[in-house]
Amino acid sequence: MLIFNPSAGATRGSPIELVDVIHEMQTWKLVPDTFLVEAGCDLPGAIQDALGRGIRLFVVCGGDGTISAAARTLAGTRGALGIIPSGTQNNTALSLGIPTDLPAAIAILRTGRRIKVDVGMAACGNMNTPFLEVCSVGLVSTLFPSADDVQHGNLARARDFLTTLVSSPPAEIRLVLDNKQEVRNLGHVVLVSNMPFIGLHYQVGSAASFNDGLLDVLFFADLSKLDLLSYAFQGVGAGKPEDPRIEHYHVRRVDIDTQPAMPIMADGNALGEGRVRIEVRRRVLAVMVGQPAPGPSESEAQTHAAAG
Repeated sequence: MLIFNPSAGATRGSPIELVDVIHEMQTWKLVPDTFLVEAGCDLPGAIQDALGRGIRLFVVCGGDGTISAAARTLAGTRGALGIIPSGTQNNTALSLGIPTDLPAAIAILRTGRRIKVDVGMAACGNMNTPFLEVCSVGLVSTLFPSADDVQHGNLARARDFLTTLVSSPPAEIRLVLDNKQEVRNLGHVVLVSNMPFIGLHYQVGSAASFNDGLLDVLFFADLSKLDLLSYAFQGVGAGKPEDPRIEHYHVRRVDIDTQPAMPIMADGNALGEGRVRIEVRRRVLAVMVGQPAPGPSESEAQTHAAAG
């Protein structure tokens, strides 16, 4: 089944066309049913219906939001997720090593390998929501609506973004890590990531963090709003050292409480305010990825290790 979002990457110069995707898939003898992602559509219902008909591969051509929406339904099922990245950031594809080149991404559907990745689970009030990329508490969640509009070309929302940034106060934030360690401080943001890359390709975890059974918790307690704004626009990027003022933890579970209550989002979806419990569900989502890069064989590696 091909899940195609025609509005993904709309601000790019050359958005991917549906006919090009189908033509390329046909060269690999893949003839999919097609589902168009539009306002008000029932994507979970369409996936559940397809699973009931025996379909096992669900190829998402879209951005991180569409991929996350499909992953929420596929987690824990017999279905596998294929990805053709066509969004603005494509962090999920970047984290999993899936290229943005259309033919190369589609080739993985035939020549790649099927792996299992972790999914985060955020419980807030009566909502229990899976997420693939990141759950945010605080200023990032407050700014997300206007920042997302600006990122997709609506520059008129830049004023709302700056107004919200200036007027948002810090909160007393309490973290309980794996039911053992308590951390309490005044701050603006907590990010809980399941993927190596989030935001503007900001690397927060190791290359294997999508299936290591742990979440990366980043507590921005001692950073000013200007520092946070710099991260929002510039990020840190792969290979650069992390700011030592960021408190960074690796956990299976974290409970977060804020006073006054701060907004909470999971992969761009608003969950509520105040308290949230976030856990990792290990390797519950099957995904098609590329083959590992060629490297020294096991015997060669052992030889080098012995020589060292």
